[in-house]
Amino acid sequence: MDERGYFLAWQITLPGSAKRVWHLIELFGSAGNAWKATEKQLINIGGFAAGDARELVLRRRGVNPEAEMSLLEKKGITFLHFGDPGYPEILRNIFDPPPGLFVKGEIKQSDSQAVALVGSRKATRYGIAAAAKLAGELAGAGVTVVSGMARGIDTAAHRGALAAGGRTIAVLGCGLDVAYPRENAGLMEEIARSGAVVSEFPLGTPPEAWHFPVRNRIISGLSRGVVVVEAASRSGALITADFALDQGREVMAVPGNITSEVSRGPNRLIRQGARPVESAGDILEDLGLERLFGAEDREAPRINLSPEEEAVRKIISSEPAALDDLIDRSGLPAQKVLAALTFLEMKGVVRQLPGKLYTISPRR
Repeated sequence: MDERGYFLAWQITLPGSAKRVWHLIELFGSAGNAWKATEKQLINIGGFAAGDARELVLRRRGVNPEAEMSLLEKKGITFLHFGDPGYPEILRNIFDPPPGLFVKGEIKQSDSQAVALVGSRKATRYGIAAAAKLAGELAGAGVTVVSGMARGIDTAAHRGALAAGGRTIAVLGCGLDVAYPRENAGLMEEIARSGAVVSEFPLGTPPEAWHFPVRNRIISGLSRGVVVVEAASRSGALITADFALDQGREVMAVPGNITSEVSRGPNRLIRQGARPVESAGDILEDLGLERLFGAEDREAPRINLSPEEEAVRKIISSEPAALDDLIDRSGLPAQKVLAALTFLEMKGVVRQLPGKLYTISPRR
């Protein structure tokens, strides 16, 4: 095998264990030498206990990198090892970069200017609308949006970027042939077509709880900055923010309702010095990207609307309208009008005022 094959072999044998793999490579001089190490060498040089060395040798025997590479090619998945020119440069410089990445889609050079939007799975309507709005603005400015494809804020961020015709990258805590959550299988394919879905976990790996804190370091590692939209006091989004600080990334937060549990995380970050974010302009300014992208000079990105969303949008103006009035005027079932309004809010086309009144967004 070549070095790429040995990196793939280690990625399959010790998934999500970058520190252990790098330690072995450092001790033996290369991924290939580490892979060929005998049980005795793993004990004497690697410092393994006898039982652990024996277990590792047995695990290696069950790995067939050539067969795995063939399977990846059939599924349209690329494996990028650390020495590959296509490996994201921004990710190389974190403390424990993944030795290899599985990629569905394409990682481009422009993705080095990326921002992560993360938050609660149990997001509020406000949080979902805020995440979609920020993602759409960032994508419209040419910035890649990174998130974890989880329910709630992550999903809204990916959808907001896609709706604006921009690029987005999803980082998974499972294999790329496992859609998690299941309802995001279609979203996963959309992201892969216009951006990338990545993971350090090999095919067939289920979404286990310990995988997600591990994958969070990749979300922040791929990004120039991390924006926490909503997060409870103990949240994976806050773990991502901690990784970002350790990696020298900027941490920002969307201010939230002081009575909401999912606003405690971002509000606490702001008290601790994170920049409060109200628009993509705040993010670009904080990262020094406003001159690079000149977002204020670009035309608003074209928004893709479903027939129901278009029908509802046409009857909304700058004058606030009540929900019941919109249902009557649209001629659509109430459930479809509510769904259309939710997605129009996510796409930044309309906004909801107190009292369930709706108006066109001033930016549209």
